[in-house]
Amino acid sequence: MTKTLRFSLVLLFSFFFLIEVKAQVLPYAKEVVQKLSSEDFIGRGYVEKGDKIAAEFIRDEYKRLGLLSYTKDYFQKFDISVNTFPKEIKLEINGQKLNAGYDYLVSPESPSVKGTFDVVPLSIEEIMSDQLLGAKLRSSAGKFIVTDSYNKEDFDKEQLERIQGVIGFLKYHPNNPAAGTIELTSEKLTWHGAQQQYPKPSFTVFADSVDIPITKIKVDLKPKLEKKYETQNVVGYIEGENQDSLIVIMAHYDHFGKMGGALFPGANDNASGTAMLMSLARHFSEIKPPFNMAFIAFGGEEIGLLGSKYFVENPLFDLSRVKFLLNFDLAGTGDEGIQVVNGSVYRDQFDQLSKINEEQELLPQVKIRGAACNSDHCAFDEVGVPGFYIYTLGGIRAYHDVYDRYETLPFTEFKDYFTLMVEFISNL
Repeated sequence: MTKTLRFSLVLLFSFFFLIEVKAQVLPYAKEVVQKLSSEDFIGRGYVEKGDKIAAEFIRDEYKRLGLLSYTKDYFQKFDISVNTFPKEIKLEINGQKLNAGYDYLVSPESPSVKGTFDVVPLSIEEIMSDQLLGAKLRSSAGKFIVTDSYNKEDFDKEQLERIQGVIGFLKYHPNNPAAGTIELTSEKLTWHGAQQQYPKPSFTVFADSVDIPITKIKVDLKPKLEKKYETQNVVGYIEGENQDSLIVIMAHYDHFGKMGGALFPGANDNASGTAMLMSLARHFSEIKPPFNMAFIAFGGEEIGLLGSKYFVENPLFDLSRVKFLLNFDLAGTGDEGIQVVNGSVYRDQFDQLSKINEEQELLPQVKIRGAACNSDHCAFDEVGVPGFYIYTLGGIRAYHDVYDRYETLPFTEFKDYFTLMVEFISNL
């Protein structure tokens, strides 16, 4: 057999192998997302140890796929501080019981509060006036301040900074004399996590869920500040042809867990990115990759990129050996393609990625973006490790809310996205 014929057969085998893998990847990815975002995983947060349930699932998959471990159990453990909401939350406005997660969100830094409170309404006009604002604040001791909802498009930049600055003072500053704050909003409810408690409780309430004017508030809130909660990164690796260099694939697996009785499933954010990581691990475990490959599922991302920061400070491998890293988040849509953070920083790699996409007609677009410290790649960026942070564009709006569910996640471009990543990694 000639070398030319042998090479042609290898290419042909690789082509059909990738077609077969591409056909299999979506059922596997859907299975991973369905499990991680199910009620059994309790939102992968820090109530009822949802993070640990998720980490154990990922570890077991690593084992099943034959990944090797840098530690005795694939875990890299570290401590965090996190404010949690394990108890049922009760919020009544004008005698109407509201549903956590659907009608309102608790500000994640909130401390405990229980009681029935009169309210002090605060209009946008009053927020804009130092004199009127001061008068309202002086009358608010022992009461809840209720701020009006507003349309951001009705105000210029300076006015918005004023409005948001005052609301921030009401929510977070110890000198606010009020017992707490209700911020009415007409926008989508979007939650986040917190590492601490602030002096005053606050709630963001969807304006259409309540009758105006608000005259009375009844609340019962019992958060638990976990000052030293042990969580973990989950790390495995595959040995490749070149032992001197390393490709790193990563995604955060944590989410917000529960806020009282409200479950935050986190299907797109970031069970989908974890599914991309697992799908790539599954693929490259079946063939010998060109380089060693490390797979890191990070904890603590949603409360400040804590898992990746800890890893960079305590690396399990020599970071100088990393040829390139890929950080996946929000991988479940793709109607408008993908966004590549650091694309303009590592232009040669971006051009290669874009070329593969165009030649194989995979995604609608591969959109370039500069550096941004907005995900787990950031800590690696800061020590000079090259890489991309990639997320899909378009599709559903569910994000950091109770609607981010497996049942509504379309996986629009997941197969082609996966194919693009396999080809890109294989050509690094």
